[in-house]
Amino acid sequence: MNISNILVVGGGIMGRGIAYAAAVKGFDVTLTDISSDVIEGARSEIASFVEQGVNRGKIDPDEGKEVQSRVTYTTDLQKGAESADFVIEAVPEKLEIKKQVMETLDRVVDKNVILATNTSTMSPTEIGSFTKRPENVIAMHFFNPVPKMKLVEIIRGLETSDETAEITEAVARMMGKETVVVNEFPGFVTSRISCLVGNEAFNMLMEGVGTPEEIDKAIELGLNYPMGPFKLGDIVGLDTRLRNLEYLHETLGERFRPSPLLRKYVKAGRLGKKTGKGVYDYTSTEQVSETLTK
Repeated sequence: MNISNILVVGGGIMGRGIAYAAAVKGFDVTLTDISSDVIEGARSEIASFVEQGVNRGKIDPDEGKEVQSRVTYTTDLQKGAESADFVIEAVPEKLEIKKQVMETLDRVVDKNVILATNTSTMSPTEIGSFTKRPENVIAMHFFNPVPKMKLVEIIRGLETSDETAEITEAVARMMGKETVVVNEFPGFVTSRISCLVGNEAFNMLMEGVGTPEEIDKAIELGLNYPMGPFKLGDIVGLDTRLRNLEYLHETLGERFRPSPLLRKYVKAGRLGKKTGKGVYDYTSTEQVSETLTK
């Protein structure tokens, strides 16, 4: 196995985090997105990641320059496909988008290249069916923020080959990540638990059990979670959390029915850090919780 060039498709929060994590570990990376604005945002944020790493002493300035030089940015998917020997798709969690992207990748990337989909809930078997190489399709579930989170959850589809699973696990380790390899089932391991906890936190907030700060603190200190469910939800994006819950509700049943209060936040456009407000308010120096329970 000689994986040196990684194509990351999707320049959003997850894609840019994955690109940075790969570049830091020596991979040449092409980051592509259909939006030039997204690409420029990714370029700026990756530069910020490097600056933070230098300021914290985790990488030296020369290494920081090398990391930035390893990432190529483009809106031309074909350009990145030409040299790719491993692909990580990181587009939004919408099946129609993933279908379109996977069909395109199947046409433009060498037939032996692995197509990994970054998904927290969706079926790698179904996603693999959009290609003529289902044996080369697998799910790599990265966690946000990618540069800091140690785990990559790897999920085999029905047709995924042993070789694909082994290479994917090796690539994740080369990126400095710990791995677990699990069998496909809706939500896998981490998303099922995270969605349940996050959804129940919204139900408790709706019922007046406590404030967001109190609920987060109780979960962090009482259950030893590194981050409370509201803080995590704001980072992940409440719209993403809602989509995941809707999918799990559809596939696994009533216990995953989204909280009405979560739906209310999403309808209000309070999606988390990316919009400046979620459960918490990020527009000021202090996180001010403003609930929509009334």
